[in-house]
Amino acid sequence: MSESTTPALPVTFRPGRTRVILLTMACVMFVVITAVALMLERLGPGERVSFVFTAALLSGVLVLLSRPKVVADDKGVTVVNITRTRRLAWAEILKVNLRPGDPWVFLDLSDGTSLPALGIQPGVAKESAIRDARALRALADAHGTGAERAA
Repeated sequence: MSESTTPALPVTFRPGRTRVILLTMACVMFVVITAVALMLERLGPGERVSFVFTAALLSGVLVLLSRPKVVADDKGVTVVNITRTRRLAWAEILKVNLRPGDPWVFLDLSDGTSLPALGIQPGVAKESAIRDARALRALADAHGTGAERAA
């Protein structure tokens, strides 16, 4: 991939369809469980509150699952996974991997570890994930160790 095909910075990669599905399901589930709690006449106030609390808790889990993204800017990459966020300088990213069968992109780092980047996942939109992985790989090559080797 040449530099002319690298996206303009800053750019955010996230699984759009998956995010829409998860957030829609969170809203629908909250509304349905709350409506059931209000429609059941035998429930007391405490039981109704526990229904609503449970609905909020389950919806919160779905919102957390919709959180992953990868944000690339001039200085590096921010990887936002379900509960953790990690900021990386371009030089720390040695390789961007999305092999067949991988659930998401993995970043090989200069410290010898690998970081999953859940913001690019081929689950629902495989072509989009492949395109995003290639774009992130091109950015890493242009701004990271590939650019330093060329200089």
